[in-house]
Amino acid sequence: MKAIVYSEYGPPAVLHLAEMTQPTPQANEVLIRVRAASVNFGDLMARNFGNISASEFNMPALIYFPARIAFGLRKPKQPILGSEFAGTVAVVGAAVTRFKPGDAVFGYRGPSMGAYAEYLCMPEDGMVALKPSNLSDAEAAVIPYGGLTALALLRHVNLQPGQRVLINGASGSIGAAAVQLAKHYGAVVTGVCGAPRLEYVKSLGADQVIDYTTTDFTQTGETYDLIFDILGRSSFDSCKYSLKPNGVYLAASFKMKAVGQMIWTKMFGDKKVICAFSDEKPADLEFLKGLIEAGQYTAHVDRMFLLEAAAEAHCYVESGHKQGSVVITIS
Repeated sequence: MKAIVYSEYGPPAVLHLAEMTQPTPQANEVLIRVRAASVNFGDLMARNFGNISASEFNMPALIYFPARIAFGLRKPKQPILGSEFAGTVAVVGAAVTRFKPGDAVFGYRGPSMGAYAEYLCMPEDGMVALKPSNLSDAEAAVIPYGGLTALALLRHVNLQPGQRVLINGASGSIGAAAVQLAKHYGAVVTGVCGAPRLEYVKSLGADQVIDYTTTDFTQTGETYDLIFDILGRSSFDSCKYSLKPNGVYLAASFKMKAVGQMIWTKMFGDKKVICAFSDEKPADLEFLKGLIEAGQYTAHVDRMFLLEAAAEAHCYVESGHKQGSVVITIS
């Protein structure tokens, strides 16, 4: 099978097309013919992980070294990137009952990666589900990473209708998902992003958008029940006066300082810091599918690139010009 591989860490140019052995499904697995895979933040990080220092790592330093070992100290252990995908079931294992050949599916590989390829195997009880009937393969392929992460993290705050929510970093995969999910829960949502993506965030359902290049939301005098910060764009210290009494600062990524603040605010004060890891569940994928088919959640694809142009796709994402998600299509 054809796949995009990399044997060293570095810029997009390390990605190249290669022939790989097609996987064979075990008894409890399905073999999926991949039709589309996304280019998300995790793919960019994994591709360049060898050149990212502990201070640049977007999680506590204690996790940095185990992560380096898991991904590969000198070179990547998993040569194929791609954590989310959509495609068609080609073969089912002898014990599989949930799926049959021909089923259109979508799913999430997480750190196992492997979706930049013509075929991959997934356990039938893993993060894979029937594709929403009202999405294309390209649209379905950009749902899992952001949707599952935002859903898992928002579960920690128990949003209520009418609460005011600010999402800092509202135009990325997690932020875009958080805007739509917060609206589903009945919140009044403010999205913060750059000027080129203001209209995109409005189209997601945000009640208000703020251009961070011209306005510092912490200086507007507005207060919120929840500030959801994506990938360390702000801090509790800078945001605490923008939180209402009993307000929550939720971090999608965090350093040890934020962990200390979480412990402190849990015991003292009327404003809380929550740092949590995403704990996605297969049921969450089904939940997102239901929202999509009900017209309450959607995907926005900016550009699509052929498999052999994966390096070009990575360059485009890193340019900062994308509005929506970027997809690699596999014909």
